Amino acid sequence: MIAADLLSKVNTVTIYEKNATLGKKYLVAGKGGFNLTNSLDGIELANKYTPVEFMENPILDFGSGSLRKWYSDLGIETFVGTSGRIFPTKGIKPAEILNKIKEKLKLQNVKIEYHHKFTGFDENFNIKMNFKGEHKIIIADYYIFALGGSSWSVTGSDGKWDKCFREIGVNIIPFESSNCGININWDNHIVENHEGKPLKNISANVAGTKLKGEAVITNYGLEGNVIYPLIPKVRELLKKNEKAEIVIDFKPDNSVDDLIKKVGKAKISSKDYGKIFNFKREQLALIKNYSTKEEYLSTELFIRKIKKISINVESLRSIEESISTVGGIDLKELNSNFSLKKHPNIYTIGEMLDWDAPTGGFLLQGAFSMGHYAAKSIVSL
Repeated sequence: MIAADLLSKVNTVTIYEKNATLGKKYLVAGKGGFNLTNSLDGIELANKYTPVEFMENPILDFGSGSLRKWYSDLGIETFVGTSGRIFPTKGIKPAEILNKIKEKLKLQNVKIEYHHKFTGFDENFNIKMNFKGEHKIIIADYYIFALGGSSWSVTGSDGKWDKCFREIGVNIIPFESSNCGININWDNHIVENHEGKPLKNISANVAGTKLKGEAVITNYGLEGNVIYPLIPKVRELLKKNEKAEIVIDFKPDNSVDDLIKKVGKAKISSKDYGKIFNFKREQLALIKNYSTKEEYLSTELFIRKIKKISINVESLRSIEESISTVGGIDLKELNSNFSLKKHPNIYTIGEMLDWDAPTGGFLLQGAFSMGHYAAKSIVSL
């Protein structure tokens, strides 16, 4: 949509949409609070992306400040929320933002064709479409594809376009889960008594990467904002068939010595832990489950244990459940402006490509930056 906005000022633009409406995944992203971007900007923002050298130019060219201005020009004001996340002003719904974008495109004579499904390329590398059973060939000077990754197939992002690109010589890397939950072989009593409960103010460490945040106990394992950024490390270990452990610190703001001093020389029993250390039942249940009897009953050993609870990760959640995916078009196939080296009038952006970023506004920002950068490249030709 942002590519169409920029291009339509100097070109004739048509958007072909598989669904009955635009922005289905955009609307899904808006459920539970619409995190548009992040207050980080410049190189700090670019460093949130992997590989950074691939994403640096589009992010520096059109970062969070530029995106906020673009929204403001649409009449959508934004504010900085917790952890630097940026949201639309309270009361503004995702559908309203989407409608404003569509209104702007309409005023700029962008034509939108719905129910058009991409089915491949003809012998001249023009696009083949299926419209309600009717086959069409779309001929244009430039094509920009934003077909999504392979998660949330209900929105249309099913990754089935990969075969069509392989047929024109483009290397595709298999899709894998990112920004997802982790599968843990819980004891039954944890699921039965604590499913859905949060673990607040913890830190989590995987292979030296440590973050503070919150996780939620699920029937399969853990998910949450402290888990998602650690997925690349977990995925790497699992692919190497190495042991993947997540180490949880239930008191990241206190050292072992701090906690020992807090207890002092008073004799306490395990029944006092909740009150003394401000632990809820779910926290104590996890600590007890991953401690020996000696560690749990000895105050000093208990304190040392709560700083380092090691939990084995069995696997990642499925692609379908993931917030985003990695894999897709091999970045070696692309020029720096997102055009294909073998077919330079064909551009691919968004989750079609093999890049990664954490949640927190970075995924949407990355997609907008790529769209703007590709369109700007075409305008300059």
